[in-house]
Amino acid sequence: MWLCAQSEAPLVTDTAASATDTVARADSGMIEVAKVGSVVIEAPIDTVQVRLPWKPIPQRAVWMATLCPGLGQIYNRSYWKLPIVFGGLMGCVYAWIWNQGKYSKYRQAYKDLYYDNQNGCVDTEDPNKSYNKALPDGYTIERMGGVSRCITTYNNWQSTYHRYRDISIVCTIVVYGLSIIDAYVDAQLFDFDVSPDLSLHAQPGLYVDPYNHKSAELQVALTLK
Repeated sequence: MWLCAQSEAPLVTDTAASATDTVARADSGMIEVAKVGSVVIEAPIDTVQVRLPWKPIPQRAVWMATLCPGLGQIYNRSYWKLPIVFGGLMGCVYAWIWNQGKYSKYRQAYKDLYYDNQNGCVDTEDPNKSYNKALPDGYTIERMGGVSRCITTYNNWQSTYHRYRDISIVCTIVVYGLSIIDAYVDAQLFDFDVSPDLSLHAQPGLYVDPYNHKSAELQVALTLK
């Protein structure tokens, strides 16, 4: 017992000396920043800057993605997602504008042809009439089946493109919302461990309860590595 106490005494002394030396450096406003061999490099405490690994803030990523689509992905440094976000939005907006143009053209043609037919002044020869402009290339109102058939056709076309336009608007909103959700989730999982060491293993195990005097039981053990 006496020998053990004697052998452990220098360790206590060294620890106390090290702690005293650290406190002395702290009181003097200096801190150890490096050590090369027996040479200790110190610097004033107020000049030492500790750099932590960069990590995105989820709330900031959401606000930036809401302000401008794709800006949240830039903030998260997920630059490879920009073509997906911009491509999806541009495609949806293009479909929105294109279907809106078609809907406006056939709606105006339907209204003009309907009112002119009610007033008995349908002019199938005037190229400036909207219902003549809306005809497919090479077609006339007569080839479309007459005025009544053409009115029905224009009404069906305007309804079709009206529906397509609404679908394009919904798709645009969905893509915009998904870009915001992606920015938030990407910021939350920025430092998530996806290394090969993260795996789940299942194996059988034998369990015996010595306290309740139970017999051996067979169980399945899941190990998260």
